[in-house]
Amino acid sequence: MPLFDAVVNSIHSIEEYSDSGGMDSAYIVVEIIRSSPPSLDLKTSETTQEKIIGFKITDTGIGFNDENMESFETLDTEYKVDKGCRGVGRLLWLKAFKHVEVNSIYLDEDTLKRRKFRFDVESGVSNLDEEIIETGERSTTVNLVGFDEKYRKDAYKTLKPISNSLLEHCLWYFVRDGSSPSIIVKDGTDEISLDNLYEEYMHTSAFTEEIEIQKQEFSVTHVKFRATSTKLHMLSFCAANRLVKEETLADKIIGLSGKIGDENGEFIYSCYVSSPYLDKKVRPERTGFDIEENVGALLQGKEISFQDIRSNIFPKIKNYLSESLQENIEAGKLRLKTFVDEKAPKYRPILGRIPDDELVVDANISDKDLELHLHKHLAELERDIIEKGNEIMSPVAGEKKEDYQRRVKDYLKDVSTVKQSDLTGYICHRKVIIDLLEKALERNQKGEYVTENVIHELIMPMRKESEDLFPENCNLWLLDEKLVFHHYLASDKTINSMPITGASDQNEPDILALNIYDQPLLVSEDQAPPLASITVVEIKRPMRNDAQSGEQKDPIEQTLNYLNRVRSGKVTTVTGRPIPNSDNIPGYCYIVCDLTPKMIERCKFFDLKKTGDGMGYFGFHEQYKSYIEVISFDRLVDSVKKRHRAFFDKLGLPA
Repeated sequence: MPLFDAVVNSIHSIEEYSDSGGMDSAYIVVEIIRSSPPSLDLKTSETTQEKIIGFKITDTGIGFNDENMESFETLDTEYKVDKGCRGVGRLLWLKAFKHVEVNSIYLDEDTLKRRKFRFDVESGVSNLDEEIIETGERSTTVNLVGFDEKYRKDAYKTLKPISNSLLEHCLWYFVRDGSSPSIIVKDGTDEISLDNLYEEYMHTSAFTEEIEIQKQEFSVTHVKFRATSTKLHMLSFCAANRLVKEETLADKIIGLSGKIGDENGEFIYSCYVSSPYLDKKVRPERTGFDIEENVGALLQGKEISFQDIRSNIFPKIKNYLSESLQENIEAGKLRLKTFVDEKAPKYRPILGRIPDDELVVDANISDKDLELHLHKHLAELERDIIEKGNEIMSPVAGEKKEDYQRRVKDYLKDVSTVKQSDLTGYICHRKVIIDLLEKALERNQKGEYVTENVIHELIMPMRKESEDLFPENCNLWLLDEKLVFHHYLASDKTINSMPITGASDQNEPDILALNIYDQPLLVSEDQAPPLASITVVEIKRPMRNDAQSGEQKDPIEQTLNYLNRVRSGKVTTVTGRPIPNSDNIPGYCYIVCDLTPKMIERCKFFDLKKTGDGMGYFGFHEQYKSYIEVISFDRLVDSVKKRHRAFFDKLGLPA
C-alpha cells in the first residue's frame, strides 16, 4: 500500500502538471532497492536476489511546489480532495518504512527550484533544503527507505509479481477515460513496462456506460482481462480517480465462475464503478466508504446503499456478458447433471427442490466441492422437514381443514424426497464397497494378492464389537444380509473376551455373531428348542493353497472348533441372561476363500456338496449341528452383484 500510494501520488502530480501545461513525455519509474545488486551464481547459473530494503519512485509531475509542500505538511488537508487526497496516505509510508527522502525539482513560474527533505516519525519533515538551480529537468523522487522486516517478509520478492500487483492496483487509471503516464518498474538491469503488461492483460477494449441511481450518476466500466492474469472476477468501487473497494463477483452473478470466454478466447471480468456520489462518500484514508450495506425500509429511496448499487449494476453486467454467461451456465448444469447421474444419484430426488440459480456451478468444480454443494442443500431440506414436522402435529388456530390437509400433503412430499435420497445414497455406498472388494481380489503390480486382513476390514473392521460401530461402518451384507441383524457381533476378538460366553479360549475367530430370535423367552426353564444361532466366519487370503488336516491349516475345522468352544462356555445374552440349551445352539459356518486344489480336497473330506454354479461348497455337519458353506471369492462377488443388480439398474449405475 505505501508503494501503491506513492505511485498514485505521482500519477496525480503528472495530471496536475498536465492541467497547467501539457503531458508531454510524462513517466514514472519505480526502482526496487536491494541490499546489494543481483549477482550470478556460477554453480547454478541463476541470478540470486538480495532482500528488498526500499523503493524509489521518480516522476515528471508538477513536483513539491509551495502549495504542494504546504499540503504535505498539513494533516487531513483538503487541498486535493477532488483527487481523493486527504493528506493521510503518506502516513502509510512510515508504517512500513523507517523514513522517506524526497528530492523534487519543479518550476515556480519560470524559475527552476529544488526542494529536498526527510520525513520520519520522530521529526516529521526535517533537513529541509530549498534552492534555485540554473539547470536540470523537472522530476520528483520519493525514496522509501528501511523496509520493515515484519512487512517485507510477506511482500513480493521479485520483479514480475511486484509489477503485476502494481498494475492490478492501478488498472483503473489504464481503463478510465484519459491516458495513464508511462510507468516502468526496474530491478537492477531488468525492467517491466506497465503499458506492455497492460496490453498482455487486456482481452478486448473497455466499455463504459452510464446509469442513474436515485438521481445520482454512476459510470460502469466493463473490462475483460486475459485469462492468464491472476485476477478474479471483481467489482471495484472507485472514488476521485482511486481504487477504494474491491469485492469478488463469485456466486453473485449466475454463470460468472471460473474463467469464461468469447470468440477471442477465455477472459477474466472486472467492473469498475465511479460516481461523484462515491467521491463524496469516500473515507479520508481511502480504504472504504461511508455507505451502509443496506439502509432498511425506513430510508429506502432516500439513502443509497451498496445493495442498491449492486442491484442496479448486476443487470448491466449480465447484459454485457450475456453470451459468455449462457455458455458457462449450460456447462455448469451439465457438470452437475453428469456428477449426479454417474457418481451421486442419491441427490437426484432433491434437484427439483433446489433453486435454478443454485443448480449452476463452475464447470471445473471438483467432485469434493460439488458433493459439499449438494449436501448443503440436502441438509437444508432435512432441516425444513424437521421444522414442518413439528408444525404439522397440530392445525393452526382458525385454519381450514382443506388448508391443513394441503400442508400435510406438501410435508409428505418433502419427506418422500429426502427418504429417496437416503436410500439412493445407501445403494451408492454398497456399489462402492462391491467395487473395492472386486479390486482387492486382483493381483498387484508385484503379482501378489492382498492379505486376508484387507478383505476382513472391508467386511467388518477388525478388533471391534457391534457396540463400537455404527451399522453403516460394517458391510456384513457382503456375506449375508441376515448378519446385519444380530444381538452381538465380534470381529477378531478372543473368545474369552466375548461377554456372551464363559469360555476361556484365547483363539480369535475372524467374525462371530450371536442372533437371538425371541428374547422374552430366554428366562424359560423348560427344554424348549434353542432360541438363538451362532455364526462363525473365517476369511482366507486369495489363492491360498496350503489347506490340510488340522485346525491350524483347515479353515473348516477352525470354524467348527470355534463354534464348539463358544457353546462349551454356556452361551448367554450380552446382559448375562442364560440361553436355554446353549450347548445345542445351531451354527452357521462360512469360509470365504478361493477354491484352490487343496481347499477342494478339504471340502470333499467333509462331504460337502458343490453349488450349482460350481463356485462353492455347502453341507450340514451332524456332530457339530452346523451348516457349512465354503464361498469362493468369485461366488461372493457374483452373488452380491446379482442381489443388487435391480437397484443399480434403477439408479442408472453401471453394473
